[in-house]
Amino acid sequence: MNASMNPNAGASASNAAEKLTLLERPADPATREPWLLVLMHGVGSNEQDLFGLAGYVPPQFHVVSLRAPFVLGAGSYAWFQFSVAPDGSRRIDTAQEATSREAIAQTVQAIAQRLGVPPARVVLGGFSQGGIMALSLLRTRPALLQAALVMHSRLLPEVDALAAPAESLQGKQLWVSHGLQDVVIPLASARAIRDHAATLPLTLRYAEFPGGHEIRPAELEQAMAWLDGLAAGV
Repeated sequence: MNASMNPNAGASASNAAEKLTLLERPADPATREPWLLVLMHGVGSNEQDLFGLAGYVPPQFHVVSLRAPFVLGAGSYAWFQFSVAPDGSRRIDTAQEATSREAIAQTVQAIAQRLGVPPARVVLGGFSQGGIMALSLLRTRPALLQAALVMHSRLLPEVDALAAPAESLQGKQLWVSHGLQDVVIPLASARAIRDHAATLPLTLRYAEFPGGHEIRPAELEQAMAWLDGLAAGV
């Protein structure tokens, strides 16, 4: 894959401090203490993809869907390039990943400040490569967020050295779900996240669903119920 920096990614339509192009759905105006859900798409997609889930997200959440900064083609973006070796191992462009991670962090901080949402009510979520970014930010910048929603993703060993102290994850929440027949990112990757999370002082909700590299209705329903529980303090 050949990727270049998106020339329009320096600012969103709303605020130059928000480094990435995005789409928004506001929370219900009647919500006294709204939450913020920031969604990140998989490789080769764009901000329209997960924004299609906004209608399912509990109304007490502001929903923001980000576009990754590296262009793969028309309407096709990535958080970082990677290659897959014959043995299935993956090698990523670490500079691109670091650039994306910092852009996401700056954008989330700017949006949360604009909306008046504290980090204790911020959730980062994503599918596939977008879920990788959400998980990596929970691991490396836990002060930015309360929870991560990680679907069909994997741990990124390239950020292991940047992981925050385990005690900084005290009280955080993590959703991890995966397809039993996923051949794009194998189920073993989700189970590795589960096993790693068991060593940390956070609350994990882990689920496996029939299907491949896709979000099935039952998975979506349970993930949205999990979000609803977060907002309700359950």
